[in-house]
Amino acid sequence: MLKTIASGVSAVLLMAVPAVAQDWTKSKWGPNDEIGAANYMTPELVVKAASLVKTGKTYALGIAVDSKTPAYPPRAFKITVVQPGQAGIPGLGPSKTTYNDDIIEGWVGVGSQLDGLGHIGVEHVYYNGNKLADFADPTGLKKLGIEKVPPIVARGVLLDMAAHYGTDVVKEGTAFNVKEIEEVAKKQGVEIRQGDVVLFHTGWVSLIGKDDKRYNSGEPGLGVEGAKYLIGKGVVAVGADTWGLEVLPFESKNIFEVHQILLAMNGTYILENMDTAELAKDKAYEFLFVLGQPRFKGAVQSMINPIAIR
Repeated sequence: MLKTIASGVSAVLLMAVPAVAQDWTKSKWGPNDEIGAANYMTPELVVKAASLVKTGKTYALGIAVDSKTPAYPPRAFKITVVQPGQAGIPGLGPSKTTYNDDIIEGWVGVGSQLDGLGHIGVEHVYYNGNKLADFADPTGLKKLGIEKVPPIVARGVLLDMAAHYGTDVVKEGTAFNVKEIEEVAKKQGVEIRQGDVVLFHTGWVSLIGKDDKRYNSGEPGLGVEGAKYLIGKGVVAVGADTWGLEVLPFESKNIFEVHQILLAMNGTYILENMDTAELAKDKAYEFLFVLGQPRFKGAVQSMINPIAIR
């Protein structure tokens, strides 16, 4: 099913562009802005977020990645370990030093990842009105590259959708919109605020290695109205323990409309394949979120391992 979706995107997208206001191409942070919702992060909010640390317990939110990790086609990934210049010798120098290096072959958008603002557009127009022909190059983006994203240090909020629905794995096609988001936030006693990073726990990533076919075929996730609601709150980023954040099958004929709303239209970052299981287990609904992504110059995405600290 996922391969069918991927192959149909190019053909369908132009017919399914959502109706949007004409001024979405102009960032409220000015014509030269390249960091979008990261502008919401202020030193004052970082200090407040740091005050959430009470126990010192840390949570790795990135998943382990190898050649078998399922990914949106045709993405793939593998590592080759080599010992350059060491064949046939016991080691280098009198101390016989040996070392391993590794070569990565593959796509950046595999496993836990940060979607940058140059990733998704509407009819080849991207965040802040940047047109593909003006800033994209096979050797790297000239604007909106992942290296422009500042360190994300913020208050993190977990919304445990699996607990809300009373299941270990939320059913594919389940959309999280205003009603669902507000119900879970109220039940957990948390408030979504400007400058937050919001994560959804669905149990979906637990399917990796157990039922990759189901994992790849759809997912529960954020709906269109839910995305607009979170944007209205002024969040910096939205993530989930799913491969694509938004609900699949889609709510309408529009293809990855939530991605368009978040990234292209509002500069709100997307975090995919987050490992939220331990946070959910501990009912850690509020925490310090820290991310310093690899700064691949001109890249549209980056593999990440954010840290939650309580």
